[in-house]
Amino acid sequence: MEKQPQNPNWWYIRSASVLRKVYVHGPIGLEKLRADYGGRKNNGVKKSHVVKAGGSGIRKILQQLETAGLVQTTRPRGRRVTPKGRKLLQEVAGDVHKELVKSLPELKKYQGE
Repeated sequence: MEKQPQNPNWWYIRSASVLRKVYVHGPIGLEKLRADYGGRKNNGVKKSHVVKAGGSGIRKILQQLETAGLVQTTRPRGRRVTPKGRKLLQEVAGDVHKELVKSLPELKKYQGE
């Protein structure tokens, strides 16, 4: 039995994580994402084994990202980020970088990356 998520914003956090994974590793399919978000199954006294995460939540997140126009399907390879999604991610990364430079000025040298 799994515990329910403790963070009320977990869906948004997981959605952002899936979008980033598609951006970094895309084109990527559902099975690869299930493997990435999987973990270990505790078999009691037997040895633990790797298991994939459930596909329903990841599939729904991908469908929502497609509806928002941030991800598109490329058959048969999987999903990849659209130019609109790439722009959003780069803007967010730029904003986060600006905030970090305020507290850690030595990070300014990484502006162009």
